[in-house]
Amino acid sequence: MSAEFTGPPWATDWTKLAAEYRDTLPDDVRDLIVDAVTELKTSQHPYRDDHLDTTKVSLEPARSTDPRGAHVLHFDRGHGWLRFTFVHRTAEPQIVIEQIFWQ
Repeated sequence: MSAEFTGPPWATDWTKLAAEYRDTLPDDVRDLIVDAVTELKTSQHPYRDDHLDTTKVSLEPARSTDPRGAHVLHFDRGHGWLRFTFVHRTAEPQIVIEQIFWQ
């Protein structure tokens, strides 16, 4: 852990099930996922879409009653999404991708 505050690009981790599902998808879909996650990792704040390229991705809370909880990042014009949480701690904040879906 570093002693100073870190900012973008945020560290990213995948749950085992999300990573396994991601790895079964076709290469072109995995490229779309990489682009979407890169947009998320480089944003100023992962829970806000003010610096995201909204032609590629869109963002919303998983539950409107819990705006600081899990969020959903839509990609591939709505054909896919991933659910993530942002662990905002002073040292080394990170994004944890919990679930992914594509059709």
